Amino acid sequence: MPGTSDTAISGGHLLSEVEHRAQLRRAVLASTIGTTIEWYDFFLYSIVTGLVFAKLYFPKSDPLVGTLEAFLIYAVGFVARPVGAAIFGHYGDRIGRKSTLIATLLLMGLATFAVALVPTYTSIGIWGAVLLTVLRFIQGVGVGGEWGGSVLLAMEWTRTNKHRGFVAAWPQLGVPAGLFIANLAVLVFSAVSGTDFLVWGWRIPFLLSIVLVGVGLWIRLGILETPTFRGLVENNRLERAPMVEVWRKHPGEILLSSLARLAEQAPFYIFTAFVFSYGVGALKVSRDLLLVSVLAASVVSLVTIPLAGHLSDRIGRRKVYMFGALLIGLFGWLYFGMLDSKSPVLIFVAIVLSLIPHDIMYGPQAALIAESFTPRLRYSGASVGYQLASIIAGGPAPLIATWLFATYHSGYAIAGFIAGCSVVSLIATSLLKDYTNRDISAEYDA
Repeated sequence: MPGTSDTAISGGHLLSEVEHRAQLRRAVLASTIGTTIEWYDFFLYSIVTGLVFAKLYFPKSDPLVGTLEAFLIYAVGFVARPVGAAIFGHYGDRIGRKSTLIATLLLMGLATFAVALVPTYTSIGIWGAVLLTVLRFIQGVGVGGEWGGSVLLAMEWTRTNKHRGFVAAWPQLGVPAGLFIANLAVLVFSAVSGTDFLVWGWRIPFLLSIVLVGVGLWIRLGILETPTFRGLVENNRLERAPMVEVWRKHPGEILLSSLARLAEQAPFYIFTAFVFSYGVGALKVSRDLLLVSVLAASVVSLVTIPLAGHLSDRIGRRKVYMFGALLIGLFGWLYFGMLDSKSPVLIFVAIVLSLIPHDIMYGPQAALIAESFTPRLRYSGASVGYQLASIIAGGPAPLIATWLFATYHSGYAIAGFIAGCSVVSLIATSLLKDYTNRDISAEYDA
């Protein structure tokens, strides 16, 4: 497809070099801000699960059972993510990256806003938990379709292979940025509401989501479709059933992408979600110490994620990714040793350091996965490959961690689980092809 990698059409004319660069900047900005808003919504639920939901929606359960029940609802969002990937992956490859991303943002934001309005157990009994489950599922569908489109919106505007890993890493910043804003919101309204945090304070950050959605829509409506997708339209290369076709032609890439994410995703949700119930319940440390520590960790990630993406452009995606997988497998032991010391300083340091090995993987991950799929199937393939990991890693991780601690009464049992995830990811990543220098605008098939 000559020209599709370095030109785009707007209003019937080819974009100049200056216009193309401006669109690249807008696409990266729109992707990053959009993913930040979506992950704010998703992480806000994660944080509040460990702090609030077990008490308000399962008050008659034993504390441990209540925590497990709350995390089961939390896990529903991860089960829904592959569903969202399948739905929006199809439309992203059929009608375009931009239109699909507007739909995912709306879906996620409205579901998060509605969480703030759900009555507690004392008002409507078990129906409160049922409503939370439905809304969590909707959240999962929205975020399931978001990742693939936001990465492609940025990545497919790059002209050369030299900076693709760095550019694709920017939408990944939505994770630490969303995590930072979500933790900050909970911290602020925890201080403002004081002893009434469980009454009304936790609801305000969910209500504020509607404002963020408005900002995200305004930004995303002002960007153009990617040159790669425009090329597919002009050359009549759109796939009628992209989800079916990608499973037929790229099954290995989908499965390996999911398994490669085990060491990145499972520990991440242990470090950022389970740590709240573990810290407050088992270690008896303050909620605010944990919130401030995760805030600091997310700030560090704003540097380490794009740096890892940049390094992947220089030495290859797979090498950087495998180094991160190895590091996180070793770090789990140190992490729980520092937490179990119950020293506020060591707990703070452990949590701040915890996201660095994760970031070393997460930076190059977007390009590593997306480059594995041909353009007309890329949204579907990258989305499903990425989101299937939520069923085997992200969703079960806090549940597994809770069960391991209840069974063995030691954080080191959880560290062993993290090490096992590391081994699986190392094997899967070694089997993935490294396409760091591939021309991603050209059609190819597995």
